[in-house]
Amino acid sequence: MSSRSLRRRLHHGDVDGKRKEHFDSSGLDSLSEPLLADDDYTENKKICTLEDLWDDERKRAQFHWTFIFSNIIAQWAQWLANVVLGSGSIIGRLLSFPYSALNLPNNRILPPSLSPLQEERVRLLRQRLEVPFDGSKAEHQDALKQLWKLAYPNRELPSLKSELWKEMGWQGSDPSTDFRGGGFISLENLIFFAKTYPDSFQRLLNKQDGIRADWEYPFAVAGINISFMLAKMLDLQAGNPSSLSGICFLKLLEEDEMAFDNLFCVAFQMMDAQWLAKRATYMEFNDVLKCTRAQLERELTLEDISSVKDLPAYSMLR
Repeated sequence: MSSRSLRRRLHHGDVDGKRKEHFDSSGLDSLSEPLLADDDYTENKKICTLEDLWDDERKRAQFHWTFIFSNIIAQWAQWLANVVLGSGSIIGRLLSFPYSALNLPNNRILPPSLSPLQEERVRLLRQRLEVPFDGSKAEHQDALKQLWKLAYPNRELPSLKSELWKEMGWQGSDPSTDFRGGGFISLENLIFFAKTYPDSFQRLLNKQDGIRADWEYPFAVAGINISFMLAKMLDLQAGNPSSLSGICFLKLLEEDEMAFDNLFCVAFQMMDAQWLAKRATYMEFNDVLKCTRAQLERELTLEDISSVKDLPAYSMLR
């Protein structure tokens, strides 16, 4: 059995309901995010084991030192090249050599130098994240209509304010009131999901997998929450990503300009698997989303992950 096959089996065990997850959500609490349930419901739950904490800490330390050593090697190679080629100041290179290997507080590290392609794709992705949903714009209205047609190709398109939108998982008759912190990109993510992985999209939309709860999560609003969660997890709000997950994501983005959208689809499928494994109900959505983030963070830091398709959870998409 190959190492990748073994790894896929091991990590699919994360959603069997036997292992609980934890991540630091303090960064989310200060923002106006579109959550489905209050954190008060889950704040007294024990959602983490000592083994999980040590495992995450060891992985974080390993990644941190690997990053430092890779920076040291890269700096020495650059310095040696300049010495051999006779360009640049040797003293200047020596003074600047170790600086990029310094770590920052709160388990962050200085981001690596980005390639021109990475810089451009990060810039474009950040531009998308900054666009709020505006129900008065024709482009945004058309996007909502497109989502309906993809979700229900054989049904008549309702008006933009209709009780029928609730069937897709919007909380009211006017979908524009549900976006809040998710922004227009969350609608783009849902459209991408429906077009790229239509079978998985329809299964999740219609809750076709597993034994479902009496009080299910609303599909569309769950998608908005997942987009918001990914943006925070990948540290895409300002500057270059400096979180472990964000730095790992840069490599995926260099390979695929739609890496964020593909990762959204993986995260949505992963969240539903967690939901079923935990036999969760509506008020436990935040807990399930935290577990989803923790699993996704672990998979992003695995070895030999160079694209979203390399993630173990990607195999759940159809």
